[in-house]
This record gives sequence, structure tokens and C-alpha cells, in this order.
Amino acid sequence: MGLRERIKQLGPGLVTGAADDDPSGIATYSQTGAQFGPSLMWTMLLAYPLMVAVQLASARLGRVTGHGLGYSLGKVLPRWAVYVLVGLLFCANTINIGADLSAMGEASALVAGGGRHWFTIGFAVVSLLLQLYVPYHRYASFLKWLTLILLAYIALVFMVRIDWAAVVEGLVVPKIAGAGAVTVIVAIFGTTISPYLFFWQASQEVEEIQQDDERRPLREAKEQAADALARIRWDTLAGMAVSNIVALAIILGTAATLHAAGKTDIQSAADAALALKPVAGSLAFAVFSLGIIGTGMLAVPVLSGASAYAISGVAGWDASLEHKPARAKAFYAVIALGMVAGVAIDWSPINPMKALFWSAVINGVVAVPVLVVLMILVSRRDVMHDFVAPPSLKLFGWLTVGVMAASAVAMVAAPG
Repeated sequence: MGLRERIKQLGPGLVTGAADDDPSGIATYSQTGAQFGPSLMWTMLLAYPLMVAVQLASARLGRVTGHGLGYSLGKVLPRWAVYVLVGLLFCANTINIGADLSAMGEASALVAGGGRHWFTIGFAVVSLLLQLYVPYHRYASFLKWLTLILLAYIALVFMVRIDWAAVVEGLVVPKIAGAGAVTVIVAIFGTTISPYLFFWQASQEVEEIQQDDERRPLREAKEQAADALARIRWDTLAGMAVSNIVALAIILGTAATLHAAGKTDIQSAADAALALKPVAGSLAFAVFSLGIIGTGMLAVPVLSGASAYAISGVAGWDASLEHKPARAKAFYAVIALGMVAGVAIDWSPINPMKALFWSAVINGVVAVPVLVVLMILVSRRDVMHDFVAPPSLKLFGWLTVGVMAASAVAMVAAPG
């Protein structure tokens, strides 16, 4: 298969991986580089196979069953527990939406001037209108091309001086310098292995089935399995690789500039962009700021969409971005509610910049029960039929559960 055909196969996995590097992730990675230099880059190498495993499991569940993760949770958990998990997901996603929109507004105000609140509202309105009135097959293509904005952060690495010996050491020698580093590590895992990504990728595989008359859930069409699972594997491997390479570029870029200059107190993605200007120059500042805006436009619809897919799956509502609003009123109402609440957070006394970081920490804790259920689902023959997860996927999936649980416990147990 040629490169052009490979690129055409990229879809849900690529968008999911790119959405992982939202302003929340940018803030976390920037704080990591500014505070600890390149010494915590090893966390991204550890995270890669774990991310791949859980996203493969999520995509596999959707493609095999034809149902999203929200619907499938009821196969394992009592209904009240499903409602609790989905409710927590909605709350975490809404906080993230508000913080991301605020970061986008602040970055826009830094570049263009003006009030950040009005930029925030503008981004929310544009994102909501795109989800309401652009059919899925067009919207998915738009999101796919929007991932190119992530190249801005890779370009940043070529604008600064890098201590490559320190980079190699940071990649291969695990170091944890105190309780502060433990909290940052939990935040890194929380922002890279987030529950909304599980729900989104599973639902996007369902969307792919619904938009192609020839595609059916694999448990009903075994002859489609070889091509479908190969595509999912390539798409997910590539998407998570893009996510991690960009994360490493942000850590490396801020380590080489902010940490080296002693600017370690970074409270937001926009704060990192502003701090870069006197250290790395106006071009680096502009690249970093535009990256915040572009990744936010990619991540906000993924966050709101993931909430809507999850709640609709549990409630049994019609859920598809291909449907017009009149056909899926409840589904789009959840999307709109998340967006409106996100804007309200930006205008409230809540500090959305700090919420960016701590929402990542909360996600690291909430992810554990969702991951447990996901791994049980993909291991059950009554759910997956002939397509239960292979041993390697089960191994890395359960390893992810252990790592996420251990990091959350370490954060709580670590002394202040």
C-alpha cells in the first residue's frame, strides 16, 4: 500500500490524537518543560504504548459492536454507576471546554489585541455552528486537515537551541524530583489518556459505519474484519504518534527557552506563549499562540461531541453529527449545553487557566474506572464475538489501568 493510500486511511485515530494536544495539554506540557526542563520527557515514551492500547480498544469496540462506549457501559455496570461516570465525564469535559475556549481567547487577544472574552464567545459560536449545520462527512474532513496546525509546535523546536545530551537523558532515564513532579506526571497521563478520547474514537467508528452503506458492525460482517482492523491499527498508531511527538516538541521547546531562562511559573498555554516572546522571539511567540487557537478549534468539538455521544448512548437517543438538529435534538442539546457552560466558566470568577491543569489531574483519576470497564468489554465474547481483544492488547490495556491508578494514588499520597 502506497503513502497516499495510507494517508487516506487516517481518520478517527488521527483526529483523536491531535485533539489530545488541546490547550489543556499544551498548558500541561508547557508547565512540564518550564518547571523540570527535559527531565520528564520519558513519560511520553511510556505513555505512547498505553495510549495506543486504550484507543485501539475503544475503536475496536465501536467497529465490532456498532455502538459507542456510553451504550456499552451498561453491559458491565449498573445503570446508576453508568450515570455517575457519564455525569463526571460531562463535568470534566465542560471544564475543559471552558478552559480551552478561554485559552484560545487569551491567545487571540495577545496576537491581535482586544478583549479576550469576545474572542472566546466568537470561537464558541463558530464551533457550535459547525457542529450543528455541517454534515459529519464534511466535518470529519475539516477536522482531519485541521490537524496540520500541530506542525507549528514541531517547527518551534527548530527555532531554539537544544541541549541534545540532556534530551536523550530525559527520554531514557526516568527521574521524579519530589511531590511536584508526581503531580505533573499525573497531569501528563491525565491529559494524554483522557476519558473523552475513549468515547470519541469509539463513536467515530460507529459514525464511519453509518456513513457507508457497505460497512456493518464486524460481528455481523466478519469478512470486513481484516481490512477494518488493519485500518484502525494504522490510524491509531499514527494518530497517537503525532500526539506524542507534538507533546515532546512542546516540552522540549519550553525546556530550552523558559526553563533555561528561569521562567518556571507557567499557569496557562497563553502564559507560556507570552513568556516565550522575550526569550525566543516574536516568531516563536506567534507560532505558539496560533497553535493554541488551532488546536482549540480541533479539541472543543471533540470534547463537546464526546459528552453528547456518551449521554446519548446511555439514554438511547439518536446520536450522529451527520443528522440535522431537528432529528437529534437531545444530542445537539448536550453539545450546546457544554458550549454554553464552557463560555460561562470563562466569564465566571473561576480561574480557567488553573482549571486547565487540574482538569487534567481529575481526568487522570476518573479514567481508571472507565478503563476497567473498557477492558472488560473488549475481553468479553458475548460483546465482541470473534473479535475479543488479542493478548497483547489486553496486556497493555490492563497495564494502562495499573499505571493510571498508581499515578493517581501517588498524587494523593504525596506530601505537599
